[in-house]
Amino acid sequence: MQEEKFTKYERARILGARALQIAMNAPLLIKISPEDLEKIKFDALKIAEIELNSDVLPISVKKPLPEKKEEKLKRAKSRRASDEDKIENEEKEEKEIEEEGEIMELANPAEERDEETTESEIE
Repeated sequence: MQEEKFTKYERARILGARALQIAMNAPLLIKISPEDLEKIKFDALKIAEIELNSDVLPISVKKPLPEKKEEKLKRAKSRRASDEDKIENEEKEEKEIEEEGEIMELANPAEERDEETTESEIE
């Protein structure tokens, strides 16, 4: 999978499809203030363009290539983490899991019967 910019034809197709969804009362994926909506006159195409430019549209494009190969394009993410940051985040997550984790044991049939009897006694 490559991460590239969309061609002008792909952008047109994406914007048209999303504008149609917005025109059919689909929920907006980005919060736009009422003043901004009035400035753009509630234009579905402009709203779709704002969503596409702000990287909130979860969309990928499937491109057929010669020799019957296909390639999917996804929008490039702007945030890149260094290896040191990734390692540090992994260590934090592992520590949190260790602290919050509890050991799960298999239940014995005898223990299950005991629980059923205590539940029936409560009722």
